Amino acid sequence: MTATTGRPASAAVPASGDEPGHGSGRGPGHGSGRGPAHRPGRWAAPPRPVWEEAPGPAGLAGKGLVLALACLGILFPLWIVLVTSLSSRRTIDRAGGLVMVPKGITFVAYRELLGGGQVTRAAVISVLITVVGTLFSMTVSVLCAYGLSRTGSLGHRWILMTLLATMFFSAGLIPTYLLVQSLGLTDTYLALILPSAISVFNILVLRGFFMGISPELIDSARIDGAGDLRILRQIVMPLSRAVLAVITLFYAVGYWSAWFNASLYLNDQDMMPLQNVMIQLVQKQEAPVGLGQAIKTGELSGLAVQMAVMVLALLPVAVLSPFVQKHFRKGMLTGAVKG
Repeated sequence: MTATTGRPASAAVPASGDEPGHGSGRGPGHGSGRGPAHRPGRWAAPPRPVWEEAPGPAGLAGKGLVLALACLGILFPLWIVLVTSLSSRRTIDRAGGLVMVPKGITFVAYRELLGGGQVTRAAVISVLITVVGTLFSMTVSVLCAYGLSRTGSLGHRWILMTLLATMFFSAGLIPTYLLVQSLGLTDTYLALILPSAISVFNILVLRGFFMGISPELIDSARIDGAGDLRILRQIVMPLSRAVLAVITLFYAVGYWSAWFNASLYLNDQDMMPLQNVMIQLVQKQEAPVGLGQAIKTGELSGLAVQMAVMVLALLPVAVLSPFVQKHFRKGMLTGAVKG
């Protein structure tokens, strides 16, 4: 006799593996572990592979020791530079050079540096060159990378091959200098920006990241009537904040730390950026009038001045880097893998 329940007999008992929470693992907290009960917290470590054993006390201690030594090797030289720049002449003479333990902290070196005209003017020049150069380089790089990321754009393959060729072949220093001279850029600040405005590596990273953006988003924007510039401004760039932050930092650090172009194309000492003034002070080629007088009278040590200039040169990079550090993994690795 068959059951008269109003449904087929085969549906009276669930099939094997289809019960909620059993077999298939689709129920919450069962099977595959994807339910809320097994979901790792925000700061929880990722699940360890089956074949990898949990580290023992010796392994954890070894990792901690290696990381501590690495941090010490990075921070200890910076500590010496900072302490020496804040030390008096008597403390530096007593230590015989670089100071490791702070004694008699003084800000005379920084007061003399920032109070003089040459170092302050050089710092302002470096800031302006960094800001203008970074904006120009990012504008050209983003436009070039977006054009190369669209496979249907005109001549994108030949342009890409030309850019790649410049990574392996260079005209050399003398042809570059003759080109800058023939364009009338010597003794101008454009000579510090234009010769090194573009990095092909940065363009390739941007291109790889742009190519990883979903084509459906761009196609839907085109259907709505958006042009390429609007798509780039309102869709591509907001989705690429991570890689844009990283590349911006690369360009900014490059402009801030550059010194060779200034020494090659500038002859006026009043136009020199901070890095070149720092080189002159470190090599003791030339010192500002106020600093030279303070050093001669024994109020200030020349080594403290050199360390203070190094601190001023490293300060902007040290301040900006932590804010961009969180974008390095997403911005660089994702762009490189998808490129």
